[in-house]
Amino acid sequence: MPAEIAPILEYIGLSFQTVFALALSALLGLLLAMATLFLMRRVSRLGKAGLVAAIAARCAAPLRLLFPLLAMSAVLSGIDDSTGLGAKLPYVLTVLVIISAGWLAIRVVRGFVDYFVTVYSIDHSDNLAARQMQTQIRVLGRVMVFVVYVATIAGVLMSIPSIRHIGVSIFASAGIAGLALGLAARPALSNLIAGIQIALTQPIRLEDAVVVEGEWGWVEEIHMTYVVIRVWDLRRLILPISYFIEKPFQNWTRTTADILGSVMLYMDYSVPLDEVRAEFSRALRESKYWDGKVEVVHVTDCTDKAMQIRLLMSAGNSPDAWELRCEVRERLIGYLQRNHPQSLPRLRLETADTGKGNQPPGEV
Repeated sequence: MPAEIAPILEYIGLSFQTVFALALSALLGLLLAMATLFLMRRVSRLGKAGLVAAIAARCAAPLRLLFPLLAMSAVLSGIDDSTGLGAKLPYVLTVLVIISAGWLAIRVVRGFVDYFVTVYSIDHSDNLAARQMQTQIRVLGRVMVFVVYVATIAGVLMSIPSIRHIGVSIFASAGIAGLALGLAARPALSNLIAGIQIALTQPIRLEDAVVVEGEWGWVEEIHMTYVVIRVWDLRRLILPISYFIEKPFQNWTRTTADILGSVMLYMDYSVPLDEVRAEFSRALRESKYWDGKVEVVHVTDCTDKAMQIRLLMSAGNSPDAWELRCEVRERLIGYLQRNHPQSLPRLRLETADTGKGNQPPGEV
């Protein structure tokens, strides 16, 4: 052993044999981690093992840390010649093992999420089932990551004897403090529970078209404590996740992405309804936004000035329905302006003749 290393090892309280055994075990653990990753990648190339590939891509770094730490802990548990600072090494390794195990668990969860998000892609029009799965996977994945964080912190604290004793005494005598802590954490806990409820019952899903707080938009992100709504003008509306459990809102794509759109026209009584129906039918058939399911024209109301005509049509999703409504409205107004301008709403004025104007013809 080199002479300059001996004072350092003596100060630390470890023998050269112990250091050598730890270094060798760490190397063997690293080789085992690399072999495990190699086998996972080989399995992922055999058939449809995309889940294994997704987990392997996420878990490479924590595995390279966890396996050497486990090997060093196993070796150190069989050696009892450490003194001074070296006697604290088992506690340090235990803490590092817990942290790296938590890191690995988080990466495994995110690997699962990555795989299922890829499998259930929402990049197509008929994506209701995919959006349901993605919502469940993403929200439950975030809840599991939060649980792993809590468990990791608890494991680290309980692995240190002094902190463990302090924690036990605090929990044993913290009735009022625990109640105050519970009341203070109530909003966070309610949001966490609401997130689990949304993942299971799914009142909203990713890319659902919703009307919330008077704003129309799409559900862009569902986090553990809040939801991001992408408003139609590209603003972002941030709401606590408990909002969607406690308050009413509109979900236009709850059961299907299909949606009905309506256009209201206010026309004079002289408008030719048959021609309006024919032009409406032509407009739908020439539009790329119509899904070919619903085509209805009704006179829904009459007033002393005009009659109300409702044009009902269907589209594959809410953006297409919006474009279809605008397109039909513009086309019908243009058609009536060109061919039946007298059918547009008008205000009539009538004057009554008095005196001679009311006498029969020929009379003076």
